[in-house]
Amino acid sequence: MTQRIALVTGANGGLGTAICKELIKAGHRVVANVFPGDPSVAGWVEARKAEGLDIAVYPADVSKYEDCVAMVAQIESEVGPIDILVNNAGITRDRFFPKMEKGQWDAVIETNLNSLFNVTHKISPKMAERGWGRIINISSVNGVKGQAGQTNYAAAKAGCIGFTKSLAQELANKGVTVNAIAPGYIATDMVMAIREDIRQGIIDTIPMKRLGKPEEIGALVVYLASEPAGFMTGATLNINGGLYYQ
Repeated sequence: MTQRIALVTGANGGLGTAICKELIKAGHRVVANVFPGDPSVAGWVEARKAEGLDIAVYPADVSKYEDCVAMVAQIESEVGPIDILVNNAGITRDRFFPKMEKGQWDAVIETNLNSLFNVTHKISPKMAERGWGRIINISSVNGVKGQAGQTNYAAAKAGCIGFTKSLAQELANKGVTVNAIAPGYIATDMVMAIREDIRQGIIDTIPMKRLGKPEEIGALVVYLASEPAGFMTGATLNINGGLYYQ
């Protein structure tokens, strides 16, 4: 198998970590984007080293275009051309719409949606020039079905799907695929920290009666990044235990 260089944004979160691990397991060289100054990064790096995983870390605020341009240039200079891009970085600022503050709206749109432009803009043309590339955007079940208290998040994740479909058409004849994954409720640390009775209420709404495993999302990323996935582009893959299908 050809080893590819994969950039994962928001790499030190629950999903990001699983995605990194699965891509490395598949034989790829992974570089991790993290938020600058995040105090958890040092521990995350040490934990990966203890697992025997070699991951180069590149801090950048994906909501800022200039940060992303500089990060991409540095990765290309120090590691090599980016073949696989996983746009995974995301935040939540949940609040019912009448009480949502403009800053909460802007923060989520900038990090979850504008980042797609910021990170992808300098990478996708070079993939097209080389005739091979995989762009995988992490959306959400709530971007497909909506969710009360998440107008900002759902709007950004729905925008992610529109971005995916449109860019896929632009790159379809260039050897570059663009797909989205819309996870349901996954057993990340953030979800497991929810009060047990509330978490059980969420599980009760899922036909499979369980949370998804982070490694199940990682495995799907690995497939979309593979050679056999070369005829799939513009797709949104729902992985939510039967919770919702469009």
